[in-house]
Amino acid sequence: MNRLSLLRLARALPFLLAVLLASAPADSHELSSASLSLTEVEGHEGRFLVRWEASSSTLESELATPAVFPPPCKLDGAFLDCGPTGLVGTIELPWLEGTETNVMVAIEWRSGSRSLRVLTGSDPSLVVYGIPASAGLRALRPIVVDYTRLGIEHILTGFDHLLFVVALTLLVRGGRKLVGAVTAFTVAHSLTLACAVFGWLTLPSPPVEATIALSIVLVCGECLRPADSLARRAPWAVTFAFGLLHGLGFASSLLDIGLPEKHVPTALLFFNVGVEIGQLGVIALVVALGLFAARIPLQPATVQRGLVYAMGGMAGYWSIERIVATLTGASL
Repeated sequence: MNRLSLLRLARALPFLLAVLLASAPADSHELSSASLSLTEVEGHEGRFLVRWEASSSTLESELATPAVFPPPCKLDGAFLDCGPTGLVGTIELPWLEGTETNVMVAIEWRSGSRSLRVLTGSDPSLVVYGIPASAGLRALRPIVVDYTRLGIEHILTGFDHLLFVVALTLLVRGGRKLVGAVTAFTVAHSLTLACAVFGWLTLPSPPVEATIALSIVLVCGECLRPADSLARRAPWAVTFAFGLLHGLGFASSLLDIGLPEKHVPTALLFFNVGVEIGQLGVIALVVALGLFAARIPLQPATVQRGLVYAMGGMAGYWSIERIVATLTGASL
């Protein structure tokens, strides 16, 4: 393959990426084809009403007992009795392993706490935490591992947050400025994430999601501007402002997942740790690809410009879609 062919391929790649990503929704959550809900009954500690629904009537009828519940829980008709110890342990769906089915598992306690998780063929079990509030860090290991993983997954599968981090890495020149910008973004989204989780700050999701998409458009626009600007002189100030918005987006996803009632600060902390690990991994990959591009017979500036146009185009589409949803009251 000659140099001209390589250049054409490099220019086409960002637009191919745009087509692939634009065909998927910006939100990482998929529609489940089945649902399992457990609602604790008022006046009966440890007793849950069980509801099982599936999009396929065959699946619904064949699985009279869709889950294996932790001992000492026992199914009694439409109810699950777990006794005074409550629903604690691992809920498993053995039949789900290796299938393409997604199952939404929702658990609601009398206290108002809830847990919401999507189980898949590659992850067919759910841990319900029953760790005492006074437990040490070693006992909290399941929460630490699970919520760190969820934070990483949220960055890597949430296209809007992912594109913002990529655009930010392309915009900011210099190691120190990039570290400062990322630190400001981290501090900002940690603040609003905590405020939203603890109920101190509440905003409707549609306008927040629309503004997050607009933040990507603005950063992509700054990447294309040759002139000096505030975003280039003081990127930390811009990323701090945008980080406040992205934190509200993180909070929406985390509240949908659910938090362990007695360990909200621990789950929140390690979800944030996971988000940071994911962000740093994306930044490291973008920097590494930039160094690699500089060594091959291509034009890195042309490739970067095409990538920025592709990301900005996708974010622009999401912005319009979310603004329309906000104005019409439609769900995203």
